[in-house]
Amino acid sequence: MTATTSTLRTGRLGHIGLNVTDLDRSLAFYGDVLGFEVLHEGKEEGRRHALLGREGRLSLALWQQADGAYAPALAGLHHLALEVGTIDQVRAAEAELRARGVDFAYDGVVAHGEGAASGGIFFHDPDGTRLEIYAPTGAEGAPAPAAAAPACGFF
Repeated sequence: MTATTSTLRTGRLGHIGLNVTDLDRSLAFYGDVLGFEVLHEGKEEGRRHALLGREGRLSLALWQQADGAYAPALAGLHHLALEVGTIDQVRAAEAELRARGVDFAYDGVVAHGEGAASGGIFFHDPDGTRLEIYAPTGAEGAPAPAAAAPACGFF
């Protein structure tokens, strides 16, 4: 069934849930590094989780139930993209993430595609989950890792 034949209509994306190996380490990354607020934390042994957001609105749920690192070759989440308003905010985020020793997929801001106005930075969380911080404009002239595919597609 294609989206054009379906009668089901949902609203905007509500939140993303990620399995993590170490909730405390992930809270430090998503909270301290990326600025998400802890809205709720479940500390029951064997069922630890945290709900994160901004301004009281849920964006991200972390579940400590993974036995290993993110596996990009398996079906499931490809990457999580976070939008900011300007390319200068992307560059500021890159500088802070580099200062914290975060692992990057590419050096610097890259365009989503050859000649695209949108682009960003691509990096990994402590479990190897692929992340992106991008701006919808301002990346004109930035390199594109592959001219025929979006930068966010194959990192």
